Amino acid sequence: MENNPIEDRLDDIQPLDEEQGMFEHFRLNVDKGQAPMRVDKYMAIHLEDTSRHRIQLAIKNSYVLVNDKVVKANYIVRPMDVIRFVMPYQRRGLEILPEDIPLDIVYEDDYLLVVNKPAGMVVHPGHGHFSGTLVNALAFHLGLSQAPEADDERMGVLVHRIDKDTSGLLVVAKDDETQMNLAKQFFVHSIERKYIAVVWGNIAEDEGTVESFIGRDPADRLRFKNVPDEDKGKHAVTHYKVLQRFGYITVVECRLETGRTHQIRVHMSSIGHPLFNDERYGGSEIRNGTIFAKYRQFINNCFQVCPRQALHAATLGFIHPHTKQQIRFEAPMPEDMRSLIAKWRDYTAAKEPQV
Repeated sequence: MENNPIEDRLDDIQPLDEEQGMFEHFRLNVDKGQAPMRVDKYMAIHLEDTSRHRIQLAIKNSYVLVNDKVVKANYIVRPMDVIRFVMPYQRRGLEILPEDIPLDIVYEDDYLLVVNKPAGMVVHPGHGHFSGTLVNALAFHLGLSQAPEADDERMGVLVHRIDKDTSGLLVVAKDDETQMNLAKQFFVHSIERKYIAVVWGNIAEDEGTVESFIGRDPADRLRFKNVPDEDKGKHAVTHYKVLQRFGYITVVECRLETGRTHQIRVHMSSIGHPLFNDERYGGSEIRNGTIFAKYRQFINNCFQVCPRQALHAATLGFIHPHTKQQIRFEAPMPEDMRSLIAKWRDYTAAKEPQV
């Protein structure tokens, strides 16, 4: 059978995998007494919280396999068939209240919008953050709401997400078909995503690639780490290129080939260059420089100027699901990262010998 990118990666899906696309992974085993039935109807019966329309969209986008083969909606289910599929994740059972929170909207049309998220804003309610999130702001902007009993499914708009303390671009779908199409582009890693990061140390190479498997750290469930193989983690690839050097720190562009949770943070830390002020991965302590009090004070001032990991999702490019045109967006570095880089530029300039 001809290789199918969806089939090849079906087992590579992890629900809530940050920056990749949020998917639920399902498996249905057909009973041996099952009467013949269209696969879309069978799935609708066995997935009470999912509309037949979304199921048909999943089938259209090659997310549904029967006995490890991609099928169409009119496939007739037979006894002992095994149906495996993924669909973009839809949160349920949590009321999302619209909140009038300003949004920096870079682009918007009838099908999608691209928003520049500020650092400090949580993407979705949960884990102690039930208001003030991007989703609350989107609910207000789009004139939508989602309560547990709501009929309107369009609040399943998020296609991917970024960390609370990472700034930058996110694409949001306004309808199921757009969400399904964009999610597929994330799924097969065809989305263009570039980040700007400030990392500790002077990276030896001008450019390079970090490739590993990333899994959750058993010693700290809030952290991720490189693990030995695919049995314990997900394949991850980050390409980096040096933009500016300041001796003690380096400004780099990171291009994501995959999108695992905390991928850039884990990868840069793993090669000895954690993100500046990344508390979770060792970047919130002095990693390079002198032991003198004046230098320590300078670093503390830098931490105050940029009080979060110095990471910004600067570029986002994809094929528009409806126009089929390639579109690309850029978000300038926020003030805190620009000020941080300016401080380092001034500091290192003052250290250079005068001619």
